[in-house]
Amino acid sequence: MITRYSRPDAVAIWSQETKYKIWFEIEAHAATKMAELGVIPKESAEAIWANGKDATFDADRIDEIERTTKHDVIAFLTHVSEIVGEEARFLHQGMTSSDVLDTCFAVQLARSTDLLLGGVDRVLAALETRAKEHKYTPTVGRSHGIHAEPVTFGLKLAGYHAEFQRAKRRLITAREEIATCAISGAVGTFANVDPAVEQYVADQMGLAVEPVSTQVIPRDRHAAYFAALGVVASSVERLAVEIRHLQRTEVLEAEEFFDKGQKGSSAMPHKRNPILTENLTGLARLVRSAVTPAMENVALWHERDISHSSVERGIGPDATIHLDFALHRLANVVERLNVYPENMQKNIDRLGGLVFSQRVMLALTQAGVSREDAYAAVQENAMKVWRGEGVFIDFLKADARVTLPHDELEALFDLGYHTKNVDVIFERVFGA
Repeated sequence: MITRYSRPDAVAIWSQETKYKIWFEIEAHAATKMAELGVIPKESAEAIWANGKDATFDADRIDEIERTTKHDVIAFLTHVSEIVGEEARFLHQGMTSSDVLDTCFAVQLARSTDLLLGGVDRVLAALETRAKEHKYTPTVGRSHGIHAEPVTFGLKLAGYHAEFQRAKRRLITAREEIATCAISGAVGTFANVDPAVEQYVADQMGLAVEPVSTQVIPRDRHAAYFAALGVVASSVERLAVEIRHLQRTEVLEAEEFFDKGQKGSSAMPHKRNPILTENLTGLARLVRSAVTPAMENVALWHERDISHSSVERGIGPDATIHLDFALHRLANVVERLNVYPENMQKNIDRLGGLVFSQRVMLALTQAGVSREDAYAAVQENAMKVWRGEGVFIDFLKADARVTLPHDELEALFDLGYHTKNVDVIFERVFGA
């Protein structure tokens, strides 16, 4: 995890202090249910909670113990016994390390997803505000990077809003799938721990029970989770790339905010660079880099191995923290985005009406000209404009193949024709 691209709330979920607190809660909740079932003394379970619930677990001390044990959970349990006392011998009864590790990982991923959902909500709010602000602001639509037909800037942003609605649903589904608890013991048979213990711990930790945990929670869940994060990161990048293109000097239809005192280049004082959205493109790559390892973690040996462990210690915090940061950075960019409607209009006019070529062609077909002849006539005159030889409508008026009256031809060059269904699309995206 790169601290430059992190927010404190996201980092805190993955801190050693938080991890050990979750580990203790899992063990202590299990002990409580075991006491209820008569597996361990009730007084011991109560003592575990009383002595450990407010304890500060010493990460350095646990590391010191692990240097000898070469086992992190055993090192933790040894340290807990130093705090709790002799009653700690009743911890971890019938459990295996993966019960603690996998359940804790599920809690951390679920909590991280709650933050991610908050970030998506902020992006959605920003996009809705700016889309409605520019609902009817005309701009040129581009395909292959080339002028196509007019749209509105609000319609562009509405499209991204719809995409982030899908992102939200993906994260909700991913959270539901990842938030499972396993307290099933060695190879997952419950031989030494009652299934009721698992259910109790799951309820207390806000998780669902894993139907079959083969000592580990099946990693197809994690693969789906990180794949969902990768898709959301790609949506972040798509909007970031759009803004980067719109900020190009030759386009300049929108640009990132540029604060007083901000510097764009160490060498060129005039520069205003799209550094935030370029950064978002990079962060999206980082998040997506977790997807392939998560997929490869699915195929563990038999009931378990730990080839997934080292991977997840990295991708868990890295992917969630960086995506959390990216979502809030993106929301900030949209909230403060400089939009230049006058430049949008200039760019629409730049090709002298070529963006209306399809409407002219269709009008000719409706007037009795074959589609092939109509296409040829419109294209030939359009190519003259591309070569800088004159004005599109003048060429059309002078072409005998264009049989439309001049007033009807001029009426075809109307921006309003292309925006007449914006309300319909907005209602689909934002509701009535």
